[in-house]
Amino acid sequence: MKPNSGTLVINIMNGGKAEAYEGVYQCTARNERGAAISNNIVIRPSRSPLWTKEKLEPNQVREGDSLVLHCRPPVGLPPPIIFWMDNAFQRLPQSERVSQGLNGDLYFSNVQPEDTREDYICYARFNHTQTIQQKQPISVKVFSMDSLNDTIAANLSDTDIYGAKPVTERQPILLTPTGSTSTKVELRGNVLLLECIAAGLPTPVIRWIKEGGELPVNRTFFENFKKTLKIIDVSEADSGNYKCIARNMLGSVHHVISVTVKAAPYWITAPRNLVLSPGEDGTLICRANGNPKPNISWFANGVPIAIAPEDPSRKVDGDTIIFSHVQERSSAVYQCNASNEYGYLLANAFVNVLAEPPRVLTPANKLYQVIADSPALLDCAYFGSPKPEIEWFKGVKGSILRGNEYVFHDNGTLEIPVAQKDSTGTYTCVARNELGKVQNEVRLEVKDPTMIIKQPEYKVIQRYGQVSFECIIKHDSTLLPTVIWLKDNDELPDDERFLVGKDNLTIMNVTDKDDGTYTCIVNTTLDSVSASAVLTVVAAPPTPAIIYARPNPPFDLELTGQLERSVELSWIPGDENNSPIKNFVIEYEDGLHEPGVWHYQTEVPGTQTTVQLKLSPYVNYSFRVIAVNEIGRSQPSEPSEQYLTKSANPDENPSNVQGIGSEPDNLVITWESLKGFQSNGPGLQYKVSWRQKDVDDEWTSVIVANVSKYIVSGTPTFVPYEIKVQALNDLGYAPEPSEVIGHSGEDLPMVAPGNVQVHVINSTLAKVHWDPVPLKTVRGHLQGYKVYYWKVQSLSRRSRRHVEKKILTFRGNKTFGMLPGLEPYSSYKLNVRVVNGKGEGPASPDKVFKTPEGVPSSPSFLKITNPTLDSLTLEWGSPTHPNGVLTSYILKFQPINNTHELGPLVEIRIPANESSLILKNLNYSTRYKFYFNAQTSVGSGSQITEEAVTIMDEAGILRPAVGAGKVQPLYPRIRNVTTAAAETYANISWEYEGPDHANFYVEYGVAGSKEDWKKEIVNGSRSFFVLKGLTPGTAYKVRVGAEGLSGFRSSEDVFETGPAMASRQIDIATQGWFIGLMCAVALLILILLIVCFIRRNKGGKYPVKEKEDAHADPEIQPMKEDDGTFGEYSDAEDHKPLKKGSRTPSDRTVKKEDSDDSLVDYGEGVNGQFNEDGSFIGQYSGKKEKEPAEGNESSEAPSPVNAMNSFV
Repeated sequence: MKPNSGTLVINIMNGGKAEAYEGVYQCTARNERGAAISNNIVIRPSRSPLWTKEKLEPNQVREGDSLVLHCRPPVGLPPPIIFWMDNAFQRLPQSERVSQGLNGDLYFSNVQPEDTREDYICYARFNHTQTIQQKQPISVKVFSMDSLNDTIAANLSDTDIYGAKPVTERQPILLTPTGSTSTKVELRGNVLLLECIAAGLPTPVIRWIKEGGELPVNRTFFENFKKTLKIIDVSEADSGNYKCIARNMLGSVHHVISVTVKAAPYWITAPRNLVLSPGEDGTLICRANGNPKPNISWFANGVPIAIAPEDPSRKVDGDTIIFSHVQERSSAVYQCNASNEYGYLLANAFVNVLAEPPRVLTPANKLYQVIADSPALLDCAYFGSPKPEIEWFKGVKGSILRGNEYVFHDNGTLEIPVAQKDSTGTYTCVARNELGKVQNEVRLEVKDPTMIIKQPEYKVIQRYGQVSFECIIKHDSTLLPTVIWLKDNDELPDDERFLVGKDNLTIMNVTDKDDGTYTCIVNTTLDSVSASAVLTVVAAPPTPAIIYARPNPPFDLELTGQLERSVELSWIPGDENNSPIKNFVIEYEDGLHEPGVWHYQTEVPGTQTTVQLKLSPYVNYSFRVIAVNEIGRSQPSEPSEQYLTKSANPDENPSNVQGIGSEPDNLVITWESLKGFQSNGPGLQYKVSWRQKDVDDEWTSVIVANVSKYIVSGTPTFVPYEIKVQALNDLGYAPEPSEVIGHSGEDLPMVAPGNVQVHVINSTLAKVHWDPVPLKTVRGHLQGYKVYYWKVQSLSRRSRRHVEKKILTFRGNKTFGMLPGLEPYSSYKLNVRVVNGKGEGPASPDKVFKTPEGVPSSPSFLKITNPTLDSLTLEWGSPTHPNGVLTSYILKFQPINNTHELGPLVEIRIPANESSLILKNLNYSTRYKFYFNAQTSVGSGSQITEEAVTIMDEAGILRPAVGAGKVQPLYPRIRNVTTAAAETYANISWEYEGPDHANFYVEYGVAGSKEDWKKEIVNGSRSFFVLKGLTPGTAYKVRVGAEGLSGFRSSEDVFETGPAMASRQIDIATQGWFIGLMCAVALLILILLIVCFIRRNKGGKYPVKEKEDAHADPEIQPMKEDDGTFGEYSDAEDHKPLKKGSRTPSDRTVKKEDSDDSLVDYGEGVNGQFNEDGSFIGQYSGKKEKEPAEGNESSEAPSPVNAMNSFV
């Protein structure tokens, strides 16, 4: 053991074995006051044993199978660190498929051919002994399926059946841990490690969850490719079931680990040293927690307290020792031991029984120096038993210090949070107990702060020029400041070009390396201030860039000439920053009523630096000044010193005084209270006075606290009152307030309006009149009248329904109003009520009136069904709102041709009791447009339109069946889907029963085919559709559905298109003679072009050339430049052109009137015309601009095909 020390040194460097010193050590320190003991210290020698010899067989495994290579390192102290390497001492790569477990084993979720090698070596590193042990290499050979099949085939005869199964994918299984559940115990504060490694193909992915909870945030980590869950600093709250889930595309497997967090003992309250004086009481508390709960045992001077010498002043109560009326012999060192199966805690506590008079440990007359407005701490370190009481005095004969401006610390220190200049002086600390008294004096000096009143400014200087930075300071006269200049926060270069003066830094012959930030630091023994500026060195002499900025804040604010209602404020302006100061804004803070809130006081011109400020009584003022220039406002200055004005009577009374009753028998008087600084003194109250208006009554008054409401009870209903509210404080009343008029509470009106009359203006508008009620019966403020009206019944349907009352409010004292939005031909009732601020009065007797007939709404629906060759069936519903007695229905219809032109309009009048009609003698394969509306005696209502098509008269079609009478279904449905098919199209029709305005679609496909259904959308809510572009002689399936209704389709229907047959109309574009004629025309045009080309080269003239010469129009060109086609040609004969927008009919046949085989449509670009014999007409010329248009002739010429069709 070292001399004069408790340190025990064990040295085995010169011989001896470490095992000889293995054991548990404990230190005991003892003197005449007691004995203290240390914690147990365990010494164990480190061990790094060799690997046991073992014979390792080669691992032969099939591709895709799992594999575990065991390490089984020797048991060492401390445990070794495990890692896998190869013969070249390179770490083996690990991944989600191959990884090392916590026990050191190497796990393969599935092996691959590249895993074949003979040098899988496990290493164990023992850090304490700095040794590494190596296991014998392990060999792994992976057989792929191809090589395995070749091996089997070589060993079997030709007649044998052989062949290994290919690599099969497998769902996950757990390699570790085994089974479905396991348990884990971890100690509080340790790191919890949970591991799950799975086999499977493809390689499984691991996921962790906590059952019934969440994994702890910021303490959870995933390692080893998420196979290891790591939670640091575990606590009892981390106990629970943790589930790992291994999953691949074939399935999943899981394992639940039940974690229990135990805890070695930890302190809640450790025992502390106790100093007592004779006769005093005290306690030692030793509280610890753990899992399981630790046992508490006490020792006195290292001996169990049960066998220690008895002490009548000591009593043990579990984790507490109670001392009563201690004596000096009760001094001892007590030990508390808290232990459970996972560890123990030991703490020493010295109970010292002393009888000592007070002693002050702080040196006498110690000098403390602080800067103004900073805290000052005056020490009074003391000792004594019993514990002395500390008191502070200022000066020799000063009174004891108390109040919020001082803070008294338990260690005797006096703190002055904000030391001012008047805090300077001598302070006396007095310590006393029952054994005596002692005092000590210290001195405090408060110094003015150091300030830089002229800071260095940003400089731009030309290279080789001279620059100077100013740093003018203001400091306390008793402090010696030192000024230090830095460049870029480092010392100035050791260069004679840098000249440091008293108030400035000058740099001579400036170079580029002088560019940077220069800082002036002023230090005193008590404070330090600094200011910086940037120096920019430029190459060429730049035009001085004037930098405009907001001004710097004013400083050195000073208050002079303090009076009761005024004070003079002065200040020093800050730097203008190249923009003159326009004005100064003065703000004030009321530290008594609204600390921290700054208010606008006044503003003065920028040339003025003093101002006389008007003040209010009983306000603790602080002022600050803000400078304003063209750029903006400066930062506020530092606040001035505070100035508390004297109290006075209030100058003003509350504003916004009102009197409004909340109940019929009260009057609620409210006002806006005065703000804090308006009170002018303490004890702000209000005198509330009231009396009934126009009655010879005396004022009734009451004085209330600083509130904003007073309720007068027992008043008559809605009576005017005169009201006034006067402010007062402890010094007196404010001036006499002005009176306001209020009213006591309102009650519901008593009388209903009379003589209610209704004048019906038209079928939707009526005017109602009434007599006003007497104002005395209103019993409140008249707000207006409400008219309640409701429809009793419709005169056309005679059916009652739920009455929905409507309300119209007419503001003020009106006696009439208009009732809009009435329904025609209906019976109504109404009544009128008067309204005040309380509510509505009684209703007048109900008045009945009726509206005349109006025009009806449109029919509720129009359906067109059962199309045939020459007829259509129309069904409709009566109008939702007939608005009178229906007299008839008007049906108008007209055909629509292929160019969407409308034919002649036919009108039919239908009796009002009809709901369907069969239209006959219609044209086949023709689209019709229908207009349908209802009529009353007043006129026609709005119409509903629909379109339908009659079917074609074509061989092979199936006639659609005429539907029988319909029964209203209980749910929407589509039924009776029928088809009428031709060669390349089919007419699909159906019956729909359900809600109106359904949007239908038709799906179709080749019968027996597995191809997806083709979908066509039906325009509108019609119940037919024509499928086009079908293949002749093919069987199709078809069904009809409604958009937006899931699964709402008809049953399938099957039809077959007719075989290809000769059309009744001949398509001349496919005829041989027509093709030959067109070839001849093309040849003729080619010959003409050749002749024109030859004659042009020879300089000859021809008719077209002559016309060009005669009409030299620059816009006429013989060929179009963009596509090379001919220009326009004119024809002397009157040919009707093909109209724009014409198209082939839906059956794709060619009628005699038109054809789609126009050369223009085929992209030939020829706008010329032909005679009936096909010869070319006209000469090559431009368009005749002055030739009048004939008839409805288009700018496009008719196609040659149309010209041919004219004589076929």
